[in-house]
Amino acid sequence: MAVDGLRLVQGGAGPAAVIDAPAADPVAFQDSCVEAFKTSQAVRGFAQTTMENNAGVLDRFLTACDRPAWEVTAEDVDRVVAGLVEQGLSAATRRGYVQAFKGFHAFLSARKAGEIETVFGVRLVDPVDDFNAARHVDSSSPSAIAPPDDERMEEFFDFLKQRIAGARKYAVAGRDYALFRTLYLAGLRAEETASLDRADVHFGRGPFGKVHVRFGKGAKTSGPRPRWVPMLDGLDLILRWYLEEIAPRLGEGPALFCDEGGGRISRGTIRNRLAYLLVLEQAARGEDRPGAAPLVGFSPHTLRHACATRNYERGVDLVAIQQMLGHWHVGTTMRYVTPSATFIEDAYRRAVSGTLAELGGVRDGD
Repeated sequence: MAVDGLRLVQGGAGPAAVIDAPAADPVAFQDSCVEAFKTSQAVRGFAQTTMENNAGVLDRFLTACDRPAWEVTAEDVDRVVAGLVEQGLSAATRRGYVQAFKGFHAFLSARKAGEIETVFGVRLVDPVDDFNAARHVDSSSPSAIAPPDDERMEEFFDFLKQRIAGARKYAVAGRDYALFRTLYLAGLRAEETASLDRADVHFGRGPFGKVHVRFGKGAKTSGPRPRWVPMLDGLDLILRWYLEEIAPRLGEGPALFCDEGGGRISRGTIRNRLAYLLVLEQAARGEDRPGAAPLVGFSPHTLRHACATRNYERGVDLVAIQQMLGHWHVGTTMRYVTPSATFIEDAYRRAVSGTLAELGGVRDGD
């Protein structure tokens, strides 16, 4: 039978369409979602170390929640974060936990919301809000710690140089010196530094040479944001010495900074190594000067603040520092700058001396 040129075909009892449905087991389903989330990070270009660190943090957060991610409430996040506070974890560490979960939850909302609602009857609602998201600590906070000044940093690097001269493990001592000089002079994050390859050092690029930071931190859950960082204040000489003299002793792997076996060091290794060196420095100072006051300690991230402050105090434009550190907004860079107690007076002296010099030049020309 045909109607208006259309042919009607009698239906039959053919085979029913098979529609794949997610597993009803919430644990298995969440595990598959976590794997899909990791794949999405790889597609966006996240570094392997970043993905491994994120996976570990996310796993610990989900374990602490003790329920599937789609059932987590704001109260659950409050409870987990409160537990992190009781463990003595810093605000930055707590923020990392919350952001790891928030990124995964955003992935579920974008990719799995329909399946979750169909199978588990739950409509996704973001449990992270302004009341349980760990805050940033800026310079106005009483818990903010001023970064080490130039004098303290030179004291530390003098200690590292002394270790090179008499170290049993010459290559490791040389690596430590070049590693922490790079963190301080280039203002890199520990994870960015751990991800550098030897091929990322370009001595012929620009007047000072540049380091290609291929895995710069992106905004929130975006992929990496590459940037070029100039090798200022003699960093080019330090890295040239390191690549010619030290790196070959640590193997022929691609990583710029590696362990004794040639493997790439991690962000945690950098943090732990710095803490260990500070303990050694304090012990050495105690032997030389018994009863001396404890040395000012610092972390790898504090070195970024020290780099920003040092460059700002000597007149480098704030936007240039922003580009160097890889910040999205100059306001973030402003929080990294902690001027010294005499910053205003020093700036005044520079301004007045410059004005007087100009006036003197005018009088000489009259």
